[in-house]
Amino acid sequence: MHKSFLLRIFLLIFLLAVVLGVIVVGLPLRKAAQRGDTAAVRADYGQMAAEAGRRQSLFEQFVIAGGPIVWFVLLPMSVLMVYLAVEYGLTIRRKKLLPCGVSAEAVETLQRYGPEKLKERIADRGDFVSVAVIKAVTQGKGDWFRMRNLLFESLQEQASRLMRRIEWLNLIGNVSPMVGLFGTVFGMIKLFDAIVTAGGQPQPAQLAGGISVALVTTFWGLFIAIPALAIHGVFRNRIETLANDAVIEAEHIVPEIRRSIKKQMVSTAEPRTAARLKQPISELLAKSRKASGDSVRLR
Repeated sequence: MHKSFLLRIFLLIFLLAVVLGVIVVGLPLRKAAQRGDTAAVRADYGQMAAEAGRRQSLFEQFVIAGGPIVWFVLLPMSVLMVYLAVEYGLTIRRKKLLPCGVSAEAVETLQRYGPEKLKERIADRGDFVSVAVIKAVTQGKGDWFRMRNLLFESLQEQASRLMRRIEWLNLIGNVSPMVGLFGTVFGMIKLFDAIVTAGGQPQPAQLAGGISVALVTTFWGLFIAIPALAIHGVFRNRIETLANDAVIEAEHIVPEIRRSIKKQMVSTAEPRTAARLKQPISELLAKSRKASGDSVRLR
């Protein structure tokens, strides 16, 4: 648990450092690119555009050209998507949520120690079945039907809690295309503003800024949405599968819990029955002793 927590913190810090590095590097490069576009309009456009095209890298094409919408909105959303994917990949696993033989271990613990000490023995486990069994035994108050309902309610609550957690990926997958569309509209506004500024006859370099913003933001919106929705679907199917398997595992524990409760009731009822049986015998002995004493006095 401690190692996984440190791994998540390290991953989050690394991704944040990447975003800050992109922003710090991107601002000067974008300003330089804007100055280069202005120079290209004033001088021979064909030669300088060819030189700029040779110098332009993928980083400049797909990050710098997108502008602040990419740097401050879409890029942090991509970082958050990667972090959540890694986080859920570490937590939503069969080995962690439904380990092999968990029902057999719970049954063995019930048989050996009884329902009273079950919580002490499996309190450190966080899998579906162990959490459900602990809740059923501790809150069931000895009622068999109440325990059975609590067992399956706990499994449903745990699955619903995980579903709500992965809903963040679904939210990112649905919002990022809208942000990309916002960038597209913003880029088209810049494009038409450049046309008006140039008097209806702009140079291609004057239109490049708006076109790059429109296309790059759309690219990033789709680039984030596609894996986010795909990962959300994978985790949703995994949670549903694990929840169904946990219900099947719980079906094996239900009869054992019932037998343990009956055994406990019988064990607690035996001393009371023995005490009730001993009481009349002692009273009869006392009466017989009293009767024999009275007869001796009469003689």
